[in-house]
Amino acid sequence: MIKFLLDETTAAENQEVKKWLASDVKNKAYYHQFERIWKESQVLAQVSEVDEEAAWQRFKRRVDQRQATVPLAKEPKPFRLWVRIAAVFIFCFATWFIYKNVGTYTDVSSNDMVLSQALPDGSKLVLNKNTHISYAKNFKTNRNVEIEQGEVFFEVAHDRSHPFVIEIKNVKVEVVGTSFNIKRFKNAVEVIVETGKVNIYKDGEQLRLIKDERILLKDDERIAEKEKNEDNLHSYYRTQLFVTNNTPLPKLITTLNEAYGVEISLSDQAKDDRISTTLPFKFSLEKNLKTICETLDLKMKRNQNKISLSKK
Repeated sequence: MIKFLLDETTAAENQEVKKWLASDVKNKAYYHQFERIWKESQVLAQVSEVDEEAAWQRFKRRVDQRQATVPLAKEPKPFRLWVRIAAVFIFCFATWFIYKNVGTYTDVSSNDMVLSQALPDGSKLVLNKNTHISYAKNFKTNRNVEIEQGEVFFEVAHDRSHPFVIEIKNVKVEVVGTSFNIKRFKNAVEVIVETGKVNIYKDGEQLRLIKDERILLKDDERIAEKEKNEDNLHSYYRTQLFVTNNTPLPKLITTLNEAYGVEISLSDQAKDDRISTTLPFKFSLEKNLKTICETLDLKMKRNQNKISLSKK
């Protein structure tokens, strides 16, 4: 797992780790805890004031002196064995210390319902369905959140002395007091700012987003250009409304597929259409699709869970 965290695994080893993670939810939870401990240990190593080389030489001198005073018949075990034993004890203690003091997180999952959650610092979250996050237990002084999967709306309490940090894959979002939406896709992360501003860090690069701006950060690409957010489709799970403003029809259909758990497809001619309307989430899918068809002069065809929209 350490090789995997350092990107030193082979293609075969990558597949082995990914297969192990996918085989059991407990494996994934164990991995994320291990990853946190690994990251925190690196932070502690950076601030350590211990002179490792001097300590090594002192230890070696003591062993050499001891070997010189012990009869050959009772020579101690090889020096390297003692080093290994000491290393094991040091690693175990460091792991325990990190786990107890800085590595403990609280997990929150929304499963099949939208969940509102208040954090210890007064910040408020809304988790879309099937979302899993975790936050540091000493949250008032360590305002760190990790998004494992799903989508979250953040309304962050203002505290300039303790920045609010969200980590998703290789993306870090840092804020002081603002509101924004973050969605984790399979191979990308989307950030939309509603109020205030956020700083985004990825692969050594930095970008600032302000109110009504959005960005899509793909895993295998550098930070892309930010753009203006033209609608409020992303907030449907909070407002219970699908709000469009000259929005491309494919974008609305993608959101409806996610919200209702269906498979709606568009004909090539219908993909160029744009729409401005507000559809209540409480209405049935059929009723909302009827409104779309009447507005854009489309026809609907249904085959069990598959629905197609096309020009009349």
